Amino acid sequence: MAGQKAYVAEMGEETLTDQGRTDARLRVIFDNGTESRMLMRSLQRALNKDATGRRITEPVAGPLFADAPEEGDSTTGTIYVLRSKSDHPMVSENRDLVHKIGVTTLGVEKRIAGAHLQPTFLMAPVKVVATYELYTINQTRLENLIHRIFGTAQLDIEIPDRFGRPVTPREWFLVPLFVIDEAVQKIKDATITKFRYAPERASVVAN
Repeated sequence: MAGQKAYVAEMGEETLTDQGRTDARLRVIFDNGTESRMLMRSLQRALNKDATGRRITEPVAGPLFADAPEEGDSTTGTIYVLRSKSDHPMVSENRDLVHKIGVTTLGVEKRIAGAHLQPTFLMAPVKVVATYELYTINQTRLENLIHRIFGTAQLDIEIPDRFGRPVTPREWFLVPLFVIDEAVQKIKDATITKFRYAPERASVVAN
């Protein structure tokens, strides 16, 4: 892993190898933002070959962010929740449920400037419906965590960019705003690893 941290976000169904050992396909997220679908035993071998490799088994090392900074903290970013003004049928028919959830260190207004020209914003203006200040957190890690929680509700939509090329944005979800707020509160109190989003119940439920 060349000195990187790797987070095992998902594990698929266990299978048996030709040698009779259990294995499974993993979804591994590295701290540089890349992902891999490596096998569990491949990850184990990589860890065993690295004499300095370590396993971090404590899933939560404290709150990711708070309502106000502690002494010495500095604001490092914002979780933002957007609604699109797109006239795409999928969006217009579910306007109050379709939300983009992202993290920015630039300031929300700067991040959404020129939204109507960017495929990630569905090539349409957007409305900011919620923001949450972050303090001393890792932006990529937090964004990956949020998207993992709501992965089962990811919006399946394809739109053309300015040049007519098809693009599939990945940060839009069919989830009510009150559920997003509930998930953020659980991130704040460091209990989110005990919960998952259940689309059929429109609720964050215990694992």
